[in-house]
Amino acid sequence: QEQLVESGGGLVQAGDTLRLSCAASGLTFSNYAMGWFRQAPGKEREFVAGISRSGDRTHYADSVKGRFTISRDNAKNTVYLQMNSLKLDDAAVYSCAARLDYTGSYYYKEVSYDFWGQGTQVTVSS
Repeated sequence: QEQLVESGGGLVQAGDTLRLSCAASGLTFSNYAMGWFRQAPGKEREFVAGISRSGDRTHYADSVKGRFTISRDNAKNTVYLQMNSLKLDDAAVYSCAARLDYTGSYYYKEVSYDFWGQGTQVTVSS
C-alpha cells in the first residue's frame, strides 16, 4: 500500500530556514511526479512546488519562488522542500502528494495527484 510520510515541520521565526521531507513507501518512487501543497487555517489548500519523476523539471508558486526549493532523491524514495527566508504567511500544514507519471512532467493542480500524506505543521513566529 502506498504511503507518504512528511517530517521536518516545526516552530521557527520569520527569516529562518526549514527543510521538509516526504518519505514514500509501497510504490516505485521514480515513476511518480511529486508535489508539495499547503493549507493555512481558514484557507483552501494551495500548490507550493512540483517536481518531475526524474527531478529535472520543477515548478513553484509565485509566492515561494526564489525562497523554496523542491528536490528528490530517488535512491532514498524521498522528496524535500527546502524553505528559506520564511514569512508569517508561510505558516500552514504542508502535505506532499504523488502522481503516477510516464511523461516526465510536473503537476500543480490538486486533482492531478493520486494520493497524499497526512501533512506536517509549519508555524512561523515574528
